[in-house]
Amino acid sequence: MATLLHIQASPMKERSFSLRTATAFVESYRQSHPGDTVRTVDVFDGTIGEFGVLQVAAKYKILHGKPATEEERAAWQSVERTIAGFKAADKYVLSSAMWNFGIPYMLKKYFDILVQPGLTFTYSPAEGYKGLVTGKPALLVLARGGAYGAGTGAESLDLQKPYLETILRFIGFTEIDTILVEPTLMGGREAAAEKLAAAIAAAREKARTF
Repeated sequence: MATLLHIQASPMKERSFSLRTATAFVESYRQSHPGDTVRTVDVFDGTIGEFGVLQVAAKYKILHGKPATEEERAAWQSVERTIAGFKAADKYVLSSAMWNFGIPYMLKKYFDILVQPGLTFTYSPAEGYKGLVTGKPALLVLARGGAYGAGTGAESLDLQKPYLETILRFIGFTEIDTILVEPTLMGGREAAAEKLAAAIAAAREKARTF
């Protein structure tokens, strides 16, 4: 039995192209892997915790072997629980919209919590940076209002897909696939519906062997 973690990063819910595609993936995955568990993290539902003054203070005190206050220790334990929940999964599907050419701020916050030395990566002068979340596949389901793929002339404006691939590789992922839903706005409703249908079909097919 394996655990699939679905990270949702769109507050649009049923109107979200990325979430509708990822939901089709999860439904197909459940059918193909009936013994597996599917967990969900919705970065917009207020459950991922904070990474503010207390957490930062605790982090650097702990890193440098200095005593932390009880309040700081409790704040850092919340960070550790979030990371432990993430690392407990065996497979990952992340669905996200593009916001202002990048990712939603709550998804960035989630990664700012996750990417911590000694927990999801290490560094040594001999080896440099080394990810600790290894041997696990990830699927990115990304929706964008415009088109940013090769040949569009807008490749340099895509700060969504490259960032997510980079941050996942940094913490150890090597098997990263992507399903794009684009364009969802600039081509009109009919074109968006066609792109969504194609993405859902690809997601269902991918889920069978994920």
